[in-house]
Amino acid sequence: MSRIAMQAAVTMGQLQNKLDVIGNNMANVDTTGFKTRNAEFSSLLVQQINNLSAPENAQGRLTPDGIRVGAGARMSNTTLDLKAGALKETGRALDLALLKGNHFFQIAVTENGETETRYTRAGNFYLNPLGNDQVAIATADGFPLLGADGPVVLADNMEAISITSTGAIEVTRNGQTAVEGQLQVVEAVRPRLLEATGNNNFRLSEQSLQAFDPGEIIPVADEAEVQIKSGSLENSNVDVAKQMTDLVTTQRVYQLNARSISMNDQMMGLINQLR
Repeated sequence: MSRIAMQAAVTMGQLQNKLDVIGNNMANVDTTGFKTRNAEFSSLLVQQINNLSAPENAQGRLTPDGIRVGAGARMSNTTLDLKAGALKETGRALDLALLKGNHFFQIAVTENGETETRYTRAGNFYLNPLGNDQVAIATADGFPLLGADGPVVLADNMEAISITSTGAIEVTRNGQTAVEGQLQVVEAVRPRLLEATGNNNFRLSEQSLQAFDPGEIIPVADEAEVQIKSGSLENSNVDVAKQMTDLVTTQRVYQLNARSISMNDQMMGLINQLR
């Protein structure tokens, strides 16, 4: 394969990955608390070909003299846009919206017999009966919401429940209201190290835990900084117009690379005819 075709083929494969990211963003435009992901590209290895030019040609240059031949581009990483989405009023006491963009709820997810802490912006929670006159505040999938003392578990005989702006869980029983728990909100200070697990959840990857302590990546948020709005849900922060623009632009770049492969084939055909 010629160098031109190789460069274009490599870049096209990476552009397809970007199209997948854009498609995922657009598919989740109505997902509660969804955060947009943006693809970032970088160049692959570049070979420096010395054209034996005169030394004086290097004067005033910002790049090395000679021919630089690249090997295409790759999608180096995807960044998480933590900008807060618009709020939607629901009136449900257990519909919670975090007003700070880099704050997350914690949930305990059990899969294959193992339980780990995951993080989410989706604040649509429910009361999940546990038996023995107890209920847990949990996600729609039944994963318990975590508070300062672990999963939030309450006695079942309640008349009303509400969550304050700082995450205090107020329960009314026999006409008396008391605080029976406290949500523990965390702050993502290194959002690049969060790994998406599906269902709008994130976790700390094994690689990030080898390099950092969890408290350096997503520490517990200062209680004075926590802002929770009960009775509301956060919409996704996907900008459909921008995603459509990125989609068209990426498709055009993909077509350009495909065209370069076609032109390369035509040029090689002409060369073969001259022999």
